[in-house]
Amino acid sequence: MRDTKESRLLLVLLIAIAFALITVDIRGGEDSPVDGARHAAATVFGPIENGVSAAVDPVGNAVAAIRDSGRRHDRLAELEKENAALKAKLGSDDRSRSRLKQLDSMLKIAGKGQYGIKGAQVIAIGAAQGFSWTITIDVGADDGIKRDMTVLNGDGLVGRVTTVGPKTATVLLASDPDFTVGTRLEGSDELGFASGQGDRPLRVELLNGKAEVKKGDRLVTFGSQADKPFVPGVPVGVVSRVDPSGGGLTRTLYVTPYVGFTKLDIVGVVVQAPRKDPRDTVLPAEPRPVPTPTVTVTVTPSAEAPADGQYPSEQPEQ
Repeated sequence: MRDTKESRLLLVLLIAIAFALITVDIRGGEDSPVDGARHAAATVFGPIENGVSAAVDPVGNAVAAIRDSGRRHDRLAELEKENAALKAKLGSDDRSRSRLKQLDSMLKIAGKGQYGIKGAQVIAIGAAQGFSWTITIDVGADDGIKRDMTVLNGDGLVGRVTTVGPKTATVLLASDPDFTVGTRLEGSDELGFASGQGDRPLRVELLNGKAEVKKGDRLVTFGSQADKPFVPGVPVGVVSRVDPSGGGLTRTLYVTPYVGFTKLDIVGVVVQAPRKDPRDTVLPAEPRPVPTPTVTVTVTPSAEAPADGQYPSEQPEQ
């Protein structure tokens, strides 16, 4: 439409009519004369509005869903982070409890044997194939550690110190093939020498080839001159097999060590030997045999026997 006087006049007229109808509608309230026209317009244009709304709502819903999805993703990430932190805390608590238990056992064994010890943690372990069976501990010369000191834990003999640095030290494990320690058999005091065999039981050569020994007997360290490299009385292990005596000068035993060399964590270096040999006092209490229950069955006769010893069915015929 061109911008002419007629078009401007028509526009002003339409605006004036619109204001007039609005005024009449407002003053009329529910009885407004244009109410019928409004309902007619709603009937005609309502479906169109609903269609437009239906077309637009998925877009709005999608936008809202994306916004909510972002919030849910953030919350999920937060929950996962909290869960990971909780698991780490629980794991840390379990490890702390395990270390406290190991430390408690080691202090008890040190107390029984009257050993002065320096606690340490295993920070590295040597390869078992082609190399020595060794561990590295987090104490060294600065902590008073010296070469050829005995190392133990809450179970028994771990090994001996071989190399010392300012902050760390290397320990040769009792399982190493180059490891040898003097032993004494519990009760009989028979002496021998135990050697490491890697992941197999220790091999012990008793000096007395006719010594009486059996499976289940226990050994402790005999001790060394000036208590280096071994202090006396440290539990070594339990006899698991005895080779038949062949009349030789020595007798061979195989001993399962008390210490699990593949799961070492908290250990102690003996920095002060006991004043007297603790002998067998440091050995753990022997397990008590479990009693075998005895079942006694008592048979009760169903009826008393006759005085003459014969039951009615056994009476002679008259």
